Amino acid sequence: MAKTFRVDETESDIRIDTFLAGLFETYSRTKIQEMIKSGKVLVNGKSCKPSLTLNLDDEILCNFSDEENKILPENLDIDVVFETDDFVIINKPSGMLTHPTSKEKSGTLVNALLYRYGENLSDINGDYRRGIIHRLDRNTSGLLIVAKNNTAHEKFAQMIKNRNIEKHYRAIVKGRMDSDIIINEPITRSKSNPNKMCVSKDGKPSLSEVKLIKQFHNATYIDVNLKTGRTHQIRVHLSHIGHPVFNDTLYGFGKMKIKTEEQVLQSYKLKFINPFDDKLINIEIKPDEKIIKVLDYLERGNL
Repeated sequence: MAKTFRVDETESDIRIDTFLAGLFETYSRTKIQEMIKSGKVLVNGKSCKPSLTLNLDDEILCNFSDEENKILPENLDIDVVFETDDFVIINKPSGMLTHPTSKEKSGTLVNALLYRYGENLSDINGDYRRGIIHRLDRNTSGLLIVAKNNTAHEKFAQMIKNRNIEKHYRAIVKGRMDSDIIINEPITRSKSNPNKMCVSKDGKPSLSEVKLIKQFHNATYIDVNLKTGRTHQIRVHLSHIGHPVFNDTLYGFGKMKIKTEEQVLQSYKLKFINPFDDKLINIEIKPDEKIIKVLDYLERGNL
């Protein structure tokens, strides 16, 4: 059964074989490359080489069977913050994948969305990403816009591309930051570790606006206005300036006595004009359990 995917901003700088290997983890990289070379994978309607670098909005068609990886609805608890006939805003918990991979097919937000909304989700990005317009890392909690139909998906994808959705994150970082800062550093995938991103002059333009919320002796509570949407952007930028996100082991935070489920990072505010009625939507949620836990630890003078 053919599957179609559309490349979003976070995937626009990686090879086609890397992209597909991440989705279809039951296949080896060699097998993926063989299928690409045999013409079973089309990008924008054309065959390609495994080394092709993807661009934003590329359409990928995979003509190979993967029926054993059918995505099933699951009755999982999800927090619906705002809803219309065309889209819904979900508060994703930390620890939940946004969408399945071939290796991990259950317990994701998409499984929960399929149970709650059935076929009333956009299918532009195929079954693995039904309704998904943008994503959060597994251990980052917070607000996500989900499209109930393809018209909504197209409208919001264009708004994200045009930077018409204001996205704010809360984070607690290592070290005392003394002032607000704009981090304007290009980001690309690390050559030494494909699971990581890094700042590099060869990367994609990436902009994060950081404002102080509260300072502690050796930690800082901050707001980040995400102007672009690169993979791991906030984590990479903050690590680059020497202030990694609290408990972010991938980007060098190190060990602490206070334990959390990886990075203390939350997408807490979305602000945009509803593309269906032109009314302002300004959604903000309270700090999650990880942020409350670490703030309490810091307030008691533990760091």
